[in-house]
Amino acid sequence: MAKIKVTKRKSSIGSTERQKATLIALGLRKIDSSAEHEETDQIKGMIRKVNHLVSVEKVK
Repeated sequence: MAKIKVTKRKSSIGSTERQKATLIALGLRKIDSSAEHEETDQIKGMIRKVNHLVSVEKVK
């Protein structure tokens, strides 16, 4: 499985509670914090819900 690096780029102020919970579940708390995950359907769905707050890149 491929790995992806997710980085929080924007503040979650003004976001819904569900989006804030998704960011925490991804391991992103502060701006510019990063986390690496396996590229599974569950992770891709979580990223899709908060794609306006994060950036994603593939890890080799």
